[in-house]
Amino acid sequence: MPAPRVRTASQDDSLPVLGSGRVADSGLGMGPALTDPSARRIRYLRVSVTDRCNYRCAYCMPAEGWAKKPREALLTLEEIGRFVELMASLGVTRVRLTGGEPLLRRGLVELVRRVSETPGIDEVVMTTNGHLLSRHAGALFQAGLTGLNVSLDTLDAERFSRMSRGGDLEVVKRGLTAAREAGFVNIKLNTVVVAGENDHELAELCRFAFDEGHLPRFIELMPIGQLDYGRPEQVVPTASMLERLMRAFGLEASTNLSGRVRGPARYHRVVSGPYLGAEIGLISPMTDDGFCASCNRARLTSTGGFRPCLGNDDEVSVLHSLRNHASAEHIVALVRRAVALKLPAHRMQTFATAPSTGMTALGG
Repeated sequence: MPAPRVRTASQDDSLPVLGSGRVADSGLGMGPALTDPSARRIRYLRVSVTDRCNYRCAYCMPAEGWAKKPREALLTLEEIGRFVELMASLGVTRVRLTGGEPLLRRGLVELVRRVSETPGIDEVVMTTNGHLLSRHAGALFQAGLTGLNVSLDTLDAERFSRMSRGGDLEVVKRGLTAAREAGFVNIKLNTVVVAGENDHELAELCRFAFDEGHLPRFIELMPIGQLDYGRPEQVVPTASMLERLMRAFGLEASTNLSGRVRGPARYHRVVSGPYLGAEIGLISPMTDDGFCASCNRARLTSTGGFRPCLGNDDEVSVLHSLRNHASAEHIVALVRRAVALKLPAHRMQTFATAPSTGMTALGG
């Protein structure tokens, strides 16, 4: 798999040489809040805490697995904590912890506590496959985690095992039960919809979520990592998803959303029947031309790459600066250089220009 395209000074002399310690003098210091060239404020940071995963989901990882980085190449929890504090000083208020599978990272509970106590951070949430959730749900809730996104692509145990290449549906369900019993009320169930695989289960997945008090969300398949999953014919447009859901439930577009629905999804509310008031989220990066218009997100990879866009391999490394205890002004300058690279919109619609870096290395 090709390595990420990383900007260097040879490509643009105004950008830092990665790991060199050199940074152009922006004169901004900590400066104003982060704003990209399209005038979008960056308020939401997604942090990959590991590139390891105990599942090998077909749309996320090659069948043969992922070439893991040596542990010393990963950011330490102290380095992650410091970076979050710097981002909070620039206006970031929400942090999502991701992986790989974040529950594989030792010390995660303490990281949650540190991030949740960071001045300016209002919300700390996590995306997980749920396999280890029953072990850690209570400690995570007590440490200050405010919400969970749990991947649930099917309610058929055999299909679940096949799509995740070895996952156990019942273990994930037990994890969801443990999370609810621990006190979590903000639990979203994320389903990547694949044509001919699980697209007939949308209504069933909604009923399961509603009955358990969770929020179902359906995501268009994205061609990230140049995997077998990701061909255009496998994408189910959200318009098609919505049509199927409308046949199962009476729906209307939500305009007065509950406090737990934030981020890139667009929501519809059930307006009749036994699930009156329940919400369904649809995430449409492939078919919504305006999907990126209000993007407020940036990503920190587990190896210290700061990416302003999931759908673009360009990144600026902050690992060496964090590891060498560079000044806050130095690291903030790197962050501003990266945000200046943020495109008006991702380039995944054509598939040919989709990012080559696998999802397990990015954290989604």
